[in-house]
Amino acid sequence: MNVKIKRLDKDLPLPQYETDGSVGFDILARAETIVPPRSLALVPGNIIVEVPDGYMLTVAARSSTPRKMGLLTPHGIGIIDHDYCGPEDEVKIQVYNFTDEEVVVGRGDKIAQGLFVRVDKLVWREVDDLRVVSRGGFGSTDRQHKSKLNEKRSLHNAVRD
Repeated sequence: MNVKIKRLDKDLPLPQYETDGSVGFDILARAETIVPPRSLALVPGNIIVEVPDGYMLTVAARSSTPRKMGLLTPHGIGIIDHDYCGPEDEVKIQVYNFTDEEVVVGRGDKIAQGLFVRVDKLVWREVDDLRVVSRGGFGSTDRQHKSKLNEKRSLHNAVRD
């Protein structure tokens, strides 16, 4: 599939998939950005992308960014909609410096990765009830898992005794 892309600084290369097995492509910082300690900043990503209909562009931190740079993406991922592609719609990467030192993101640094994800728009069908039994709420699968483990241990111990 061909995707329209505009680089704002043509001296920096187009994003690329680094290996044949890469599902994400690297996004480079267009300009040096200083991120003060314990602060947020927006790093310009040098690209405007016309995301195809039926897709979104997910922007996520590279796995090594927290360890190497001391930066996290505070919202986990960024979502670029297919209609965010006007002349001022540069992809920017929001970062949080979790260190006590200033972090400098250099021009051309690999700051994030992009991944195209197929999405569908669904139609809501409102109902009064969904299920008769609730699963248990936020964090409930951990409690259910521990409960089942305890049941298995009790059975094992009963059989052993």
